[in-house]
Amino acid sequence: MAKDRKMEGLDKATAIPRLAELLRHPEDLDKLPALKLEYQHKKVAVDAQLREGLREQLEKVQRSLSVLTEGQRQVFKTRDELQGIDKLCAESQETVEDFSQIDKLARVQRNFEAVVMMKKGLENFDANLAKAEALLRDDDDDLENQPNLLKAHILISQLRDFRDEALDQIRRAKDSSSETTLLDYFQGLDAVIEWFDDHVGTACMNLIPLLQSDNNGMVVRLALVIAKEEKNDEHVQALQEAQRDHEELANRFKSMNIGPKTVRGYKEKFLQAIEFYAQNQFDAAKEDFLGDPDSLEKSLKWFFNDLFTVQQGMQQLMPKRWKIYATYTKTYHRMMHDFLIGLVDDPELPPDNLLAILHWTPKYYKKMSKLSWKPADLVPNVLDDREPELVRQWQSVILNAVDEWMDRIFAADKKALLERSSDALETNSDGYFRTKMLGDMWRMLNEQIGAASASDRADVIEGIIDSMFRALKARQTAWQTVLDEECAKYNNTNPDQAEGLQPLQDWLVAVANDQIACIDDNEDTGQVGYLTRFKRDIESLVTPQYMDERASVELDSLRNGYVDLSTHCLSQFVNLIFVVDFRTTLPDFFTAKWYGEFAIKRMTSTFEDYMSDYGSVLHPSLSEIFIEELSDELLVRYLSAVRNRGVKFRRQDPFTEKFKDDILTVFAFFQNFPDSFQSNIKNKWRLVDWLVRLLEAEKGAGIVNVYEALKTEYWDLQMSWVEAVLRSRDDFERSMISAVKAKAAELNVERGLETIMSKVK
Repeated sequence: MAKDRKMEGLDKATAIPRLAELLRHPEDLDKLPALKLEYQHKKVAVDAQLREGLREQLEKVQRSLSVLTEGQRQVFKTRDELQGIDKLCAESQETVEDFSQIDKLARVQRNFEAVVMMKKGLENFDANLAKAEALLRDDDDDLENQPNLLKAHILISQLRDFRDEALDQIRRAKDSSSETTLLDYFQGLDAVIEWFDDHVGTACMNLIPLLQSDNNGMVVRLALVIAKEEKNDEHVQALQEAQRDHEELANRFKSMNIGPKTVRGYKEKFLQAIEFYAQNQFDAAKEDFLGDPDSLEKSLKWFFNDLFTVQQGMQQLMPKRWKIYATYTKTYHRMMHDFLIGLVDDPELPPDNLLAILHWTPKYYKKMSKLSWKPADLVPNVLDDREPELVRQWQSVILNAVDEWMDRIFAADKKALLERSSDALETNSDGYFRTKMLGDMWRMLNEQIGAASASDRADVIEGIIDSMFRALKARQTAWQTVLDEECAKYNNTNPDQAEGLQPLQDWLVAVANDQIACIDDNEDTGQVGYLTRFKRDIESLVTPQYMDERASVELDSLRNGYVDLSTHCLSQFVNLIFVVDFRTTLPDFFTAKWYGEFAIKRMTSTFEDYMSDYGSVLHPSLSEIFIEELSDELLVRYLSAVRNRGVKFRRQDPFTEKFKDDILTVFAFFQNFPDSFQSNIKNKWRLVDWLVRLLEAEKGAGIVNVYEALKTEYWDLQMSWVEAVLRSRDDFERSMISAVKAKAAELNVERGLETIMSKVK
């Protein structure tokens, strides 16, 4: 009742929100008749369903009660019949006179007949054993047919049953001396049994070839032998179970003890022979497969031929209850599973073989479907559903190979750089410096792409290519790091102590040239760089979506990285020139010593020497960058020299003329490179004019106006540099800086691209 009330409450709780949804507005009251009619129809339908369900349940209950009643009736009937039999037995013993004597005489007669039979068996044992040997000897000459197999089996079975019966009687009599005598007497039978078993085993191991050679008679004879032995084993097992559970009853019925006494296991041996035959085939297939990964399908062709032979030729020759085709398939599939799992779990299995297995398994299930087996029928899965894991495992082999190769190549390059080995550098056909390992790196990547393409799976290939992108980017970063570390060692080195500087500069040029070689595409000659070739190699292997959305971005990033790294190498080269060659020259700029020397001329002469040494071994596309790097670094250092110790621009000193002389000297050198000079260098050096204007401007508004104009043109002008320039004036006053800073606070300059003034601090 509580449950009914709970359900009723739930129904009301459900119905109220339902009515609230239906009757939202006053005009919805007009819907009440229609809703009432609708609910009445639904109630009638539900009542009908409930009545039908109740009727079906009542019928089931009535049928169950009828079955129970009939079963109880049969039990009572059986009990009455057993009671009647027991009563008849008791009455018969009372009605027959001398029943005990008759029963005793019957036992004596049975025992006498058993003794006669035993005596006759012992007398004929040797003769029958000789007949069996003769039959087996004849079959030795024709093992493919064994025409005497059934005769030999019947005769040997009789001899075995006789021996087992004799020994059983002796053991029950507990006469150990007679048992030893009998064992010696029956000793020859064991050799004949072993001989017969060899014949049976040979036939079992050649069952498939026998079918393929249309030797159906031999197959049938073998099946009859196995079936007879299986039946005997079932009888023995049943007797053993009966003796365990009902020993007294089993001993009373002597007929149950006649026949085979031990389980001989011919059916189990037959099934083992199926496995042994297949295992030999698998072993040969494994050897061929490990030698040639492409031979897997060919080396396992026998597997499907065997099953086809069993399906078409063996089923009708064997007992139906054996379900021989299903038995063969189950055994063969399990062995195929163990064969493949054993291979893929082998850590020494080459990746090509693993890939061949992954490609072959779908073909396996396709071939099995032609033999009428669905994948759901073949348990377990031939690879334990480990295909994704194995794909990752195969993929990791290539990924590890790429990482190991890249690490090994860079380790060799780094070692050669640290040792300043010139043997690791070479000059290409155009005379440009290059590292020797670059070509090997790209060839390795190409080979791994070829290996990845063998998977025929875009997702796998794309994962490997992603790894290659990461490895190439990591190589760019690693080059920059190690070059920066080596260049930093010369920051505090005098020119006389700069041992290994020139080989390091050779390496900087070679690495810069390498980066250009990666992206050097020449439309006129049709020559393309390594990166473009890499793109062409992967384009046909990946999906268009991957190529458009990921690969293109990565390729552009790599291309930009190569440009940046090559420029960075030249920047470090130029920095080395300034920190080593010009270490003693730069501190004299704008000091009293500056007016009487030609420091700029010495510096441009040094530039000329470097251009003479490296101009021919530097890639032409880098020459302009190198010239501009020289110009920019010289300009930055020149403008930053206002911070040198002892700098003081006096009104009476001819600093304006000296600036002009320096500029003319600089221009005289860079005019040798007209493209760079006219487009960039000449305009950048206008900053020296701004320096002069800051030095010459009148105090107060004059300086502020110059600063405002300079800040407007160079938005990233550093206030610290302006302050240093003003402090270098001989008429410096703190009010100058205050006025400039006040103007800086008022200015709202639009930010743009970074200018060279960002480097001048």
